[in-house]
Parts: sequence; C-alpha cells; structure tokens
Amino acid sequence: MLGSALASPRPHDGASGRAARRVLPGVLLAVVILGMAVSAWHAYDGTTWLLETVWVLLGLPLVVLLRRRFPMTSLLYCLLAAHALVLAAGGHYTYARVPLGDWVRDTFGLDRNPYDRFGHLMQGFVPAVLVREVLSRTSPLRGSRWLAPLTVCACLAFSALFEMFEWAAAVIGGHGADAFLATQGDVWDTQWDMFCALIGATVSVLVLGRVHDRGLDALAARAPKA
Repeated sequence: MLGSALASPRPHDGASGRAARRVLPGVLLAVVILGMAVSAWHAYDGTTWLLETVWVLLGLPLVVLLRRRFPMTSLLYCLLAAHALVLAAGGHYTYARVPLGDWVRDTFGLDRNPYDRFGHLMQGFVPAVLVREVLSRTSPLRGSRWLAPLTVCACLAFSALFEMFEWAAAVIGGHGADAFLATQGDVWDTQWDMFCALIGATVSVLVLGRVHDRGLDALAARAPKA
C-alpha cells in the first residue's frame, strides 16, 4: 500500500503538482542568477571567481536551451541549482576562505577549512544524478545492474579531469592559481578531492536511486505521445 502510494501521485495533488513542476525551473533559474550576481559582486579575486564558476556559466545556458527538448526531473533541477550556489560561494570567497567552512573548522578543531572537501563531495553527488538521468533516458541501461557502477565511474572520471584542469591552471598561473587550487598545504589534496567525489557519487546513487526513478517515471508519463 505504501509503495503504491509513493509510486503514483495523489489525485488531489494533480493540478497543483503540475503547476509546481512548471514553475520550479523558473524559480530555480532566478535563484541561481541572483546567487551568481551576488557572488560576482566584490569577489575576492576575479580570475578565481571565473575559474570556480565557469561550470555554471557554461551549464546554465545549456539547461535553458534544452528545457523543452530535454526537460529534466525536478530532483535534478533542484540539485543543479544547489550545486551552482555551492560553486558561487566558493568563487566569491575562494574555497579556503568561505566563512561557513571557517566556522566548521574552528568549531570542530579541524586543521583546514573543509568547504573544499564539501565542494568535491557535491562534485560527485550532483553529477551522479545527471549522468544517471542521461544514461537512463538515452541508453538501454535503465534497470540494468551496470547503471550504478557506470554512473559512479563517470563521476570519478570527471573529477580526475577537473584535477588535470587545476594542474593546468597551476602550471600556467603559478602562485597566482593558489586561491583556485585551495590545497591549504595538503600534499594529498588531489587524491582527497577525487576520493570525496567518489564518496559523493556513491552515496547519491544509493540514497537517491529510487526517488530518481519515480521522477523519471513521472517525466515519461508527461512526455507527449508519438
């Protein structure tokens, strides 16, 4: 009984649910644009801000352009918006100087600002749902036992690519790229970053898999019939 209730929308939520789904992307878009504007205002370093938020600057127009051709689940829209705000905060302060991270460091007696670690957890957690959604909708992997491990592998590969991007920035920018790298003196920072992304992707697949499947089913039900 409970499973069937969760799997299908309640009758009295039909109209309001559809209205909320139509409004949600626009609301999230406005929130992200506002967050990016605040982030850019008096950012700690303009170049670092650009390097940290480039994924939002590239991804946001792409999501908008594909809104009708490839609409996404509400879950994914919410996660992408949350990730964009995490990047915006890191871009504004630099990851080693985010005040929330300083508070966590001082409260729990840590030896570094952990916001960078949180950012890399998100780098695995959110893209895992994106990769899972694309694979589920464009390949025969939906329902396959290979979907979860391939999703996690894709996220880990992206994390490794990002680390090479950071390496290139360090080679080109020298000490000027220190704020972007946010290593905070940790010689194992690259390995920690990839490990955090791996943990984030794994947790995302395990925790959000069923919720995401329900969202995919609802999205398929709303798609126009051929």
